[in-house]
Amino acid sequence: MSRVILSPQHPLSAGLTGDSRLVRAYRGERSDTTPVWFMRQAGRSLPEYRDLRVGTRMLDACLDPAMASEITLQPVRRHTVDAGIFFSDIVVPLKLVGVDVEIQPGRGPVFGRGYADAAGVAELTAVDPARLDEASGPITEAVARTVAELNDTDNGSGTATPLIGFAGAPFTLAAYLAEGGPSKDHLAARTLMHADPGAWRALMDWTAELTGRFLRTQVLAGASAAQLFDSWAGALSLADYETHVAPASAKALAHVHDVEYETTDAAGAGVTRAVPVVHFGVGTGELLGAMHGIGVDTVGVDYRVPLDVASQRVGADVPLQGNLDPALLAAPWPVLEAAVRDVLARGRVAPAHVFNLGHGVPPETDPTVLTRVVELVHEAGA
Repeated sequence: MSRVILSPQHPLSAGLTGDSRLVRAYRGERSDTTPVWFMRQAGRSLPEYRDLRVGTRMLDACLDPAMASEITLQPVRRHTVDAGIFFSDIVVPLKLVGVDVEIQPGRGPVFGRGYADAAGVAELTAVDPARLDEASGPITEAVARTVAELNDTDNGSGTATPLIGFAGAPFTLAAYLAEGGPSKDHLAARTLMHADPGAWRALMDWTAELTGRFLRTQVLAGASAAQLFDSWAGALSLADYETHVAPASAKALAHVHDVEYETTDAAGAGVTRAVPVVHFGVGTGELLGAMHGIGVDTVGVDYRVPLDVASQRVGADVPLQGNLDPALLAAPWPVLEAAVRDVLARGRVAPAHVFNLGHGVPPETDPTVLTRVVELVHEAGA
């Protein structure tokens, strides 16, 4: 991919979101208060989402621009969070290029076959990832619809609410593909990694190219930041991650690193800035330094590692995102409030902090609790 400057109409270029709490935090700057959004804030915890999804399969919802946009916007309206996260699924780019995959309720992504050997990988990687660009019309339209409405919002920061683009990391895609579906230990992927390094590299290069293009599509269409989500990297040792996974994640993010926007600084001088990137993984406490090392602005931290400890692992100059334990959303309010304040206090060791959960919102969460957490974070200041 070649370097590209975002259009003057993009929310970052137009000055709508570049000074938002979220984008400033991703740049390492603190504003009037800590920005907050929640992974999986759009979805099953909201009654309006469940009503909208009746009779519609998950991937069909992701590929319906009007529905995907409405689902993305629902938690922004309800909770007044500082960002929308694009409603999608990590397997959407696979679906768009013709891979046989469906999401089975209660189980997750299930493929028509597994790709755990050289022959399977060769068959899969024969599909040109560039086909995604031709098939991404529904994604571009959904992002554009969403951004058009977000540009008219103001959650109290004096700026429009930014949209975060979302994509699964190459290893997580590869883990599902190798197994042919969900797995507890991702043994098929880890076996292929060591039994046939050539096939593994081919698979990772392919998933990196595909998911990188998917993330870039969202940014070009209007997203003001990008998050790479690695659900299963926590199954790896640090050595395996650094050798067999990190290069592919860096390749995926290169598709966003080449995207920049022109704006002005506080003195009115013209500057060119990169679109901010955040990287989050589940169970990746031992990998945090390596995850930052692939070239990201902000590191997302799951609930297993306190933010002050995470800061020591990634470097004191790195903004952090996270990391309230989602289980605490069901705790009595005094317990939850104390936990929120503890996360905020630990986050102050970093140059900037975006409050989030240490994983996604559980489907049984009371939405009013999330709204109350947003209010508490905003009232607590920076």
